[in-house]
Amino acid sequence: MSTNSRRGARAAREPAAPRLPDVPAPAAPEVFDGGADQVHMSLEFGPLDLRGRDVGAAEFVRCRFSGTALSGLKARRAEFSDAVFAGADLANVRFADTQLANVAVTDSRLTGAAFTESSFRDVLFEGCRADLASFRFSRFRDVVFRDCTLTEANFQNADLTGVRFERCTLTSAQFSAATLKGAVFTNCDLYALSGVTALAGATIHPSDAHSLLHTLASALDITISG
Repeated sequence: MSTNSRRGARAAREPAAPRLPDVPAPAAPEVFDGGADQVHMSLEFGPLDLRGRDVGAAEFVRCRFSGTALSGLKARRAEFSDAVFAGADLANVRFADTQLANVAVTDSRLTGAAFTESSFRDVLFEGCRADLASFRFSRFRDVVFRDCTLTEANFQNADLTGVRFERCTLTSAQFSAATLKGAVFTNCDLYALSGVTALAGATIHPSDAHSLLHTLASALDITISG
């Protein structure tokens, strides 16, 4: 059972890799002490403890966050471009109206993270734990989720046109009123999705279809007998 629209939007290409400096300057622990709305360029943040900081509308250009503790970080109208988050802790961050472009998020923790009305372009999420994460009302272009745990993630009203989900756990994820035209799901666990009818226009790999069967039947008031 698959929903396939080859006339729809194209699936995401592989996101453009972030362009980082060969030798980024180490960021000092007091990097945010000057207040929000700063511009941070070509910095290596490393294992700093930046939990709970409010960076406001700061800009991060060609920066790398390696093992950085960012849980509870707050941002509004911030921008991350050509940035890498590797093994970072982004649990329970609160990002609103924030832009991420040419960004790679790998092997990072995003449990309970909230990206509301944000923009993702050329972004790769790989090997991340993002259960209970929220991407409500956000916009995605050329974005790939690969080998991610997205249990109970919330994509309500998100524009996921052409997004690729590869080998992801999406059990009980919320897609109500989302746009999924041209999106592709490959080897994903789609059991108990909410808002399953929003998958119209998406492509579902045959091996994933069985996990949608009962959810689709319930949404369409179909009784499966036998």
